[in-house]
This record gives sequence, C-alpha cells and structure tokens, in this order.
Amino acid sequence: MRNEGDLLWRMTAAEQAAAVRRGDITAVELIDSHVDRIAEVNPQVNAVTQLLAERAREAAERTDRRRAAGEPMGPLAGVPFTVKESTAIEGVPTTFGTERFRDLVAPADAPPVARLRAAGAIPIGHSNMPTLILAGMHTRSELFGDTANPWDATRTPGGTSGGDAVAVATGMAALGLGNDSGGSVRIPAQFCGVAGLKPSTGRFPADHRILGPDDPGPASQTLVTDGPLARSVGDLRLAYEVLAGTDPRDPRAVPAPAYGEPLPGPVKVAVVADPGGHGVHPSVRDAVATAADALADAGYDVREVPDVPRLDEALEVYGRLTVTEFAPSWPAVRQLLGDGGDRYIAMAMDRTPPATAEELMKLMGTWMNIRRSWAEFLDEYPLLLGPSFTEPPVDPGLESRDRAGRERVGSGMRLCTVTSFVGVPGLAVPTGVADGLPTGVQIVGRAFREDMCLAAAQSIEGRLGVLTPIDPLPLPR
Repeated sequence: MRNEGDLLWRMTAAEQAAAVRRGDITAVELIDSHVDRIAEVNPQVNAVTQLLAERAREAAERTDRRRAAGEPMGPLAGVPFTVKESTAIEGVPTTFGTERFRDLVAPADAPPVARLRAAGAIPIGHSNMPTLILAGMHTRSELFGDTANPWDATRTPGGTSGGDAVAVATGMAALGLGNDSGGSVRIPAQFCGVAGLKPSTGRFPADHRILGPDDPGPASQTLVTDGPLARSVGDLRLAYEVLAGTDPRDPRAVPAPAYGEPLPGPVKVAVVADPGGHGVHPSVRDAVATAADALADAGYDVREVPDVPRLDEALEVYGRLTVTEFAPSWPAVRQLLGDGGDRYIAMAMDRTPPATAEELMKLMGTWMNIRRSWAEFLDEYPLLLGPSFTEPPVDPGLESRDRAGRERVGSGMRLCTVTSFVGVPGLAVPTGVADGLPTGVQIVGRAFREDMCLAAAQSIEGRLGVLTPIDPLPLPR
C-alpha cells in the first residue's frame, strides 16, 4: 500500500507549487516523496546520475522557513527538477558523462538553473545523456551507462536529453532541463510520452562554455538552446515563463515579450506529416492526423501543405557548417569519446568534408537565405504541425551501429534539425499510445511566438490527455 507521500510526485508542477505556497504540504515532504520515487524506479531506468538528496532537502527547508516567515513564494516553490549532465549546478560536477570530467565541479549555476532556482524550484539531480552530447542520439554515457525507455526497455528513450525525459515521465522530477540543437529535447519527449520545448534562438539565456572562458564557434552559439521538459503543457508554460528573459552572461538573449499580440481570425496551421517526402511511419502519420483534428475542433484553420521550405538544402548546410566548426578539435574530442563512442561523429566527419574559407562564407549566406524562406512560410502559416521523429522509438544505439542506421536516424529527426537550424520554436506534445509506445507531434511557430505553440499544444492535450507519470516496464526476460 502506498502512503500519502507517494501521491505528491504524481502531482503536476503547478499543483506542487500551489500546495507548498498554501501550506498544504511542506517543500521537504515534496522533496522526500521524489527521493523515495527515485529510489524505487531509477535502478530500472538509470536516468538520474547524481542524486542531490541532501542538498535538495536543505533547499526545501529554506523554502519552508521563508513561507513560515510570510515571505513571497515563487511560481515553482519547492518543485524538484533534474538537470542534464552538460549544464552546471553550483558545487556539483558537470561531467558530460565522461570519466575525464568526473570531478569538474561547477563554480556557479548555469543561467537557466539559476532562473528556475530563483522561481523556487529545487535541483534534485543531474540526468544522463550521451557521452559529451556527441556519442549519438541514444542516452548512453561512458560514466553512467544506458538509460532505458520506461515504456519499453528494448527501445531508446531518445536523446540527448533522454535522462530528463525519463525522469519526468516516471515521476522522479516534475520538470527536466535539457538542451536541443536538432531534436535533443523534442525527440526524447516524443519517445517517452512527455512535452518538451525548444525555444527560439535567443529566448532563454544560457552559457554553453565547457571549459574556461572561451565560447564555442558561431554554429554552436546559434544552434544550441536550453529547453524544459514536463508532463503537461501547463507545466511547460510555467517553466517557459520563468526561463524567458535576459542575463548579462548571455548577450544572445533577447528581451522579447513572452506573449505576443493575438492574430486576427483563426490561426492557420500548415500540416506536413512527411517533411521532405522521405517517408513516415503509419503511427506517426496517424499522430499528426489526430493532432490536426484536435486543432481543427479547437477553431484553428488547419491546412495540409505540400512541404516545408528547402528541407534537404538546410540539412546539407547544417551538416557542412557543424563539421567545419568541429573539425579542428575532432582529434582531441575523439580521444575523449573513446572506442565506439566516436562512431556517430566519425561517420559524419567521413561523409562531409570541412568547408574552405570561401565555401564557409557562401554557406553563411545560404543559412540566412533559408531562414528568410522559413520566415516567409511562417508569415503565411503562423504554425506548422509535423513529427518530432518520423518513426516510433528505435533500437538503442541504432545511429552509431553503421551508416545505414545513422542515415535512418538522421532522416527521422529531420524536422527537428531544420527548425533548430532556422532558430524557430518547436514544441513536442504527446498524442496517445500505439503498440504500447507513446506517440506525439511537434508544433513549430514563428520566432519568439512560443506562446502560440503553447496554446496549440494545450488544445491538443485538452482533447487527447496526458500520458505520464508511469511505472517503468521491466526488461523482458
């Protein structure tokens, strides 16, 4: 029989924070409930890598003291969240899942961690990811091993923010903080049955310096965005409102309003179930159709369109730019990844030659031109509905097995890749279950109109429901 504390981890983040603010529960009780849940299920899924139980309980005690003193409570008071192993929590190693960085203790919170903490949320642990975020899509690290999909342990949970998706899906945390440069939040959200937001480039402040004061190159600066995962769209909205803003540590962050002006008339939604015409699994096509029906019933002007702009060209330019930026450091990084861990990137490096200086200048111009094409498309259709991944969850490590597997996974994530490339927001939302696995879709919007993506996703969730939290299924014998 479960005791009352077991029920606390099942609540939404909004419900948890409201209960703490009212004094219905203490923040300590809330943290203890999640620590017990982690002890119960993490051995099965291996999503939480560094449990911060004592630190979290101390933070919860401070929250309870502030409430007892009548101090104002934040919108996420007492809510526990996980943080990807690549994002700094003050006083805790930021390991990147590699033995080399096991003791790389962070001197300060990364900006998104600091913003969540300022809103009252409490980091409860780091979460697993592929080694150095580079070993593939599947969440497997040199330091912590494999993370299992709680729906089916023979399928990948996705990545690279797979640890956060699994932690949220199984009730080990109410929120997760991942990052995304081509699907790393949205794909594990789809594979694990939760919601995830990749914001516009410049919406959330971040600091993606790995070692020392040097920043990464322009492609990494522009493509990588931090983003939250949650079980419900309402909780995703809460995290979005907290994370949006500026910070002197990130000159990229734009002081754009979190909510824009309503558009006149029904909002037009373009529907593309098979971006680029490269094929889509029937269950994913059905998920897109189901979400389209939900949006039409909610009053959206839903229209199937032939395709998204310049997808294959965008994928080619994305690959050339990232390989060119990465090539000088590849020999050293390859050593850190180790035997086998280097296969995913090595296949890209072998396939795509770095650009010359002249070619690079032309690629940068093409990048801007593709962004313009997408801005014009989204001017006509303010929202786009499509898949985050064009297949159900695949086998763990498929993308690193051989070239065919890598190309299959690269094709599956193509809409995530191109939307990261053009810097617009994408929100993954569940749509149901097919053959025992969660299904979902992606809502893409105009730059800095995450609010429109959230509203559309809320309409989908309102009709189709929430899939998690769940108990993980054991690995078949």
